[in-house]
Amino acid sequence: MKQVRKNGAGIHISAGLSGYVAELSSAMLGAELGLPVTHLDSHASYIEHWLKLLKDDDRAILTAAAKAEEAASLLLKLGGKIIPEQSDDASDDAALAA
Repeated sequence: MKQVRKNGAGIHISAGLSGYVAELSSAMLGAELGLPVTHLDSHASYIEHWLKLLKDDDRAILTAAAKAEEAASLLLKLGGKIIPEQSDDASDDAALAA
């Protein structure tokens, strides 16, 4: 899992984790969009398989989950399903300047 690639959205994913990130994103999107849960067992078993493989690397699991959430949010935003949240960075910068 030493390779890192960058996709068009600017999300960096370790090559070995791309399937895990994709599966988590798919499950998150399905839940958010209210898609039928007929394949939920497949998602669960695939994710469980990845969790077993990554058991010794807690950071990889957390990083992949964060990237999956980031990817799902981006797709929802691009699809007009969520309103982009206002960044707290501007308010943080203003507070620091004061």
